[in-house]
Amino acid sequence: MSLTRSRFAKHTTALALCLAAAGTVLAATGPAQAASGRHHDGHTGAIECRGQGTDPDAVVRYRSQILIDAPLSTVFRTQTDVEQWPTWQDAVSTSERLDHGPLRPGSAFRWTTPVPATPATPATTLEVTSTVQQLRRDHCVRWTGPATSGAIHIDEGTHVWTFTKVRGGTLVRTEETWTGDQAEADVDLSTEALGAGLEVWLKDLKAAAESRAGC
Repeated sequence: MSLTRSRFAKHTTALALCLAAAGTVLAATGPAQAASGRHHDGHTGAIECRGQGTDPDAVVRYRSQILIDAPLSTVFRTQTDVEQWPTWQDAVSTSERLDHGPLRPGSAFRWTTPVPATPATPATTLEVTSTVQQLRRDHCVRWTGPATSGAIHIDEGTHVWTFTKVRGGTLVRTEETWTGDQAEADVDLSTEALGAGLEVWLKDLKAAAESRAGC
C-alpha cells in the first residue's frame, strides 16, 4: 500500500508519539546522535540482547538512550510489565498479554494506540502485535512484530532495549528499525517519526520508574 508524501506525512506525524514499541538515520551520526547523546559513559557499542540486534538491512533506524535515577530492577520491571503500559504511557490505549506467566522468549502481546484524524483521514486505532525474541532479566529485551490499521502498515519492527547499572542510576539504551514499503517510502520522514516516538517513550519510562522508586 502506498500513500502520497502529503498523506504519509500526516499519518507518520500523528504516529510519532506512539509507535516506538512496534518493533524502531543511523545512530552514530547526524541529528539522531544529537538526540540520543544525553549520557554516554562509554556505552556506544551495538545495542543487542543475547547477541541479537535490530534488522541490519533496515533503512529506517533510530537509536537513543537515557539515564534514569532508579534501581535497575525497577526500570526493567516497569518496562517489561507490558500490561501496565497504559498506566504510564498516554500513547498506549490498551495492552494485553497473549500468553501467561513471566515475560520470556516466545511471549506475545497486543497493544493499541490512537492515531488522530487528519484533514485527509479519519481517526483510527493502530494495532501492534509484538513477540519477544530474546530476554535476559535485568539486562535486555528484544521484540519484533507488525503494526497495522486501516491506513498505516509497518511490515516488521524490531526493537531492542538494554539496561545497565551505572553511577547515578540505570542507563537505558534502545534501538528500533522499521521495514515495509510504506515505512520506506520516505525514509527521512519515517525516521523522524520513529525518533520522536522513542524519545517520548524514554521520557515516560524515566518518569514512571523514578516515581515508583520514590525519587
